[in-house]
Amino acid sequence: MKVVLLWIFILMPFLIFAQETEKKFQVAPVASLRMYWMSTNYPATYKDDYALGTSLYLGAKLNYTKNLELKIGYRMFADVWSSNLGKRDPVSGGGNRYEVGLFDLQNPDDKFFGKLETLSISYAKENWGFDTGRMGINTDWVNAQNGRLAPTSVEGMKVWFSTQSKWKLSAWGIAKMSVRGTSRWLGVGESIGVFPVARGIDGKPSQYAGNTQSDWIGIVEVDKKWDDLDLHISNTLVQNISTTGWAELQKTWIGEKTSNQWLVGIQGGFQAGIGNGGNGDELFQYKNPNDRNWALSTRLGYSISKWQFNLNYTKIGGIGRWLSPREWGKDAWYTFIPRERNEGNKAIDALVGYVEYHFTKANLVAFAHVGVHWLPDISDPLANKYNFPSYRQLNIGLKYKLHYLKIVDAQFLVMNKEHIGKTLLKPNQEYNKVGMLHVNVILNWNLN
Repeated sequence: MKVVLLWIFILMPFLIFAQETEKKFQVAPVASLRMYWMSTNYPATYKDDYALGTSLYLGAKLNYTKNLELKIGYRMFADVWSSNLGKRDPVSGGGNRYEVGLFDLQNPDDKFFGKLETLSISYAKENWGFDTGRMGINTDWVNAQNGRLAPTSVEGMKVWFSTQSKWKLSAWGIAKMSVRGTSRWLGVGESIGVFPVARGIDGKPSQYAGNTQSDWIGIVEVDKKWDDLDLHISNTLVQNISTTGWAELQKTWIGEKTSNQWLVGIQGGFQAGIGNGGNGDELFQYKNPNDRNWALSTRLGYSISKWQFNLNYTKIGGIGRWLSPREWGKDAWYTFIPRERNEGNKAIDALVGYVEYHFTKANLVAFAHVGVHWLPDISDPLANKYNFPSYRQLNIGLKYKLHYLKIVDAQFLVMNKEHIGKTLLKPNQEYNKVGMLHVNVILNWNLN
């Protein structure tokens, strides 16, 4: 935090005096309120849970001419009504996975807390700019994944440059994380292990939480847009842990006489362990430095009038586990579905279909995900970190924006996951994983 303030005070005078246009100082308030209901129910055997949480974000944007902007914002959280989220399931012995993430995972008994979420300064010209401080992020493997009461944020610096030919280069340097479901800003190594750590390659509980040594994350992105073709390339380097290269190419075709549109996309990635994987002692290691993993993901999409469809397939292979801390956001591959991730596995085959329909006059969108995910044998801890069976997932949801008050929107999601295959599962392979009905109701109010 001291580094952030230092950069702001150093850069502010230089940027102010650098302005050649008429100096105008403007202040715009920023406020957002989120109400979130979440519940998880099982047919009979396991513990059900529910929670109603709320978060209130208050802040401001301070602009000095059109180029310079200072953002500040504080977010407060409250557990309004919930079941006993700290009580463990009596059958499996497992702790709550979903609802507890609405609040403070590091202090689950705290019913009311807050944190300074945003404090940043940005400067932007037509073809270059930078941001420094505490801010949001949306990259392939570090992103907001705003599926709780607040998104994940980062502390660091971003610089970008674009050309007239529509090439854009962006670079991030990250020193701290504000993980969703926490009240503290954490160092990069500290942030790994806030979520459940699952099992090590020996089948015993992992011990990397609190023992992972990594000081920073460096991310480089290259983007290029043509009329009907988009290219995206990135590399995410986690100091002392891993380097992940990722590329995506998407092409669209629009009908000459109709508004019908086809889309084809392909993604590919390679991940390697570096340094000592977070710790020189294998007992406390997050990633094996000898891991070499690859991923390939494809998408075929079609849209017509108010309908949108796509079909996606992902395959992962290589040596060791593909790992990306769940604290840092969602998976980048096309087959990601909200409420589950596939990192932590040596090999994956996933097939996911998506359909969406727009009720234009009602400002309502209905959607559904259907996915089948074939994971490695659950008896192999090296290949299957989370002891997770192959499964089928179904998501059905609605998104609604009030017609006369567009700053208010609501979302509804119901999710079901079921085990596929003939393997007889143990309680800890079912609870929090399959055989559940999971419901989310979200109301957002935003003043920007």
